[in-house]
Amino acid sequence: MSAPKADSGIKLDDRDIKILTILQREGRIAKAALAERVNLSATPCWERLRRLEEAGIIESYQAQVSIKAFGPVTIVFMQVEIDSHRREDFATFESAIAAIPEVIECWAVGGGIDYICKVIVRHLDDYQRLVDVMLASDIGIKRYYSYVVTQPVKGEPFPVEHFARES
Repeated sequence: MSAPKADSGIKLDDRDIKILTILQREGRIAKAALAERVNLSATPCWERLRRLEEAGIIESYQAQVSIKAFGPVTIVFMQVEIDSHRREDFATFESAIAAIPEVIECWAVGGGIDYICKVIVRHLDDYQRLVDVMLASDIGIKRYYSYVVTQPVKGEPFPVEHFARES
């Protein structure tokens, strides 16, 4: 069986997949320890890392910061429908959302709602003030729905090993 190809066009073998899986969970792992975990010597492991980086499969290395470390916060998922569906209206909304630090993620979606945003604020009344500002700023919001997170249930990294398998 041939190795699966990532969209970047490079073939991923079992070691590449293991490297990606380990890095998602342990981004600060020493390169020597990573090489040992995937049963490679240091130089071939580093070459694989460089190849994965150059192909754009590894986009960045970053720390996962604990939200709880900053005290109580409120996470709200916000569904947004915009007034008009012209290209410039989507661009206006997306540009405005990009400038709001409390909106930490936003996805354009199909199926009746135009966007789903993940918002983090200190308190629920901070969220309401943010929404009031958004509505007053004329960024095209027709309707919105809010869903306050009561407790996280699951938060996992992208399942590389699942999607890298050939179908």
